[in-house]
Amino acid sequence: MGSVCRRLTAALVTALITAVLVTAHAGTEPAPSIALIIDDLGNRQAMDSEAVDLPGPVACAFLPDGYFTRRLAQQAHARNKEVLLHLPMQAVDHDHQQQRELKLDMSWQEFTLALQRNADALPYLDGINNHRGSLLTRHPGHMAWLMQFMQSRDGLFFVDSRTTAATVAQQLANEYGIPNIERKVFLDNDPSPEAVKVQFRRLLELARRDGTALGIGHPYPATLAVLRQELGRLGDYNISLVPVSRLIELANRRAPSWQASWSR
Repeated sequence: MGSVCRRLTAALVTALITAVLVTAHAGTEPAPSIALIIDDLGNRQAMDSEAVDLPGPVACAFLPDGYFTRRLAQQAHARNKEVLLHLPMQAVDHDHQQQRELKLDMSWQEFTLALQRNADALPYLDGINNHRGSLLTRHPGHMAWLMQFMQSRDGLFFVDSRTTAATVAQQLANEYGIPNIERKVFLDNDPSPEAVKVQFRRLLELARRDGTALGIGHPYPATLAVLRQELGRLGDYNISLVPVSRLIELANRRAPSWQASWSR
C-alpha cells in the first residue's frame, strides 16, 4: 500500500511540475503579430502623407525617384516608422519599364552602381523590398549581388515581396546572412473596400495560425481607410502590430534553423 501511495504521490508531483512549466511557457509565448508595409510612396504628397500618418509602426517603402521621397522618408522616420527602399526590378512583362530599374542585362558594376544610387536616394534606410521584379528575383546571380551590397550596409533587412512564386530572393538572403522575411498577403490587389477588409482578415488569420504574418498594401483610399479603422482594434483581436524588424525576430524564434545574424 505504501509503494502505491508513493507512486501516486510521485505521479501527482510530476503532473504538477508539468502543469507549472506549461503555464510558464504559455505566459512567455508572444501574442500573434503582424507587420505592415505601404509600398509605392514618394510621388503623391497628400495621399502618401496619409500613409505616413497611419497609427502604429507601419513601415513605409519609397520609390527612389519619387519627387517627395526624401521629404516623406524624413517624416516617416520622425514618426518612428521604418523606411524601406522600394527597389525597382525588372519584371517578366517588361513593357512598363520603371525608372531606376535593376535589369537582367546589367553587369555587376552597372548593377551595383544603380543599387548604390537608389539606396542613397533615401535617408534613414532600414531595409529593402522589391518593386515588381518577377523576372529579376528568380535569378540567383543578381540576387547574390543585391545581398552582397546589403552586407556592406550594416543593419539592413530584406523583404521579399514575392511578385513571382519562382523567386529565390529570400533563399539568397538566408545564404548571405541578411535578416529577411516574405510577404504573406497583398491587401489591395483588388482596391475595393470590401476586398481590402477580406485580405486584412486573412492576414490576421495567418498570424493566428503561424504566429507572424506580413502584409503589403498601397496608398489607395480604401486601403488607408480600412487600416485607420482596423489598426485600433488589434488589441481586441489579441494581435500585435510590430515593426518589420521585430517581426523578423519573432518569426526566427519560431524557425530556429535560420542562421542569419541580426548583429551584423
